[in-house]
Amino acid sequence: MILYNYLFDILKYTVAGMGIVYIAFYLFKPYLDKSNTLQMLEFKKAVSHQTLPLRLQAYERLVLFIDRINPANLLIRLNGNGYSAAELHSIILNEVRTEYQHNVTQQIYVSTQAWAIVKRTKEDTLSLINNAVKAIPDNATGLDLGKVILTHLSKLDEDPYEIATNLVRKDLDNIF
Repeated sequence: MILYNYLFDILKYTVAGMGIVYIAFYLFKPYLDKSNTLQMLEFKKAVSHQTLPLRLQAYERLVLFIDRINPANLLIRLNGNGYSAAELHSIILNEVRTEYQHNVTQQIYVSTQAWAIVKRTKEDTLSLINNAVKAIPDNATGLDLGKVILTHLSKLDEDPYEIATNLVRKDLDNIF
């Protein structure tokens, strides 16, 4: 009988102790959750402080890339009057690809939509240049190629480079 009393006492104290631990846990749980949330917010704030300038710079570089591969600006910058059409074609393709490779790391800091816009703009530019070369004779000059490229570009309803720039800007607005 005494053994049963001891076992019963041990069981009572064990259940009471577990109840106290249970109650203490649920009393302190909101405090622990709040503390954890505050730490996460501070961490995100610190990361945001460091990455925001990098992200803004990446968007800036994407807009600059779109402007630099715009054939109207590209032809002025390259001044292809002294080249043959084949030489200018090669130079333009090389320039677009070089600009793209120079900015490829920016995709880390921008959204996938913004990067898709940049890739599409690059591909459309290369396609425009290649289609323009097909439309001229083999002995054409660089000036002839430039005229055909600008003619193809002017036939479009809207400026694709302006559209791409606006889409990148709109994507940037989502950050803020």
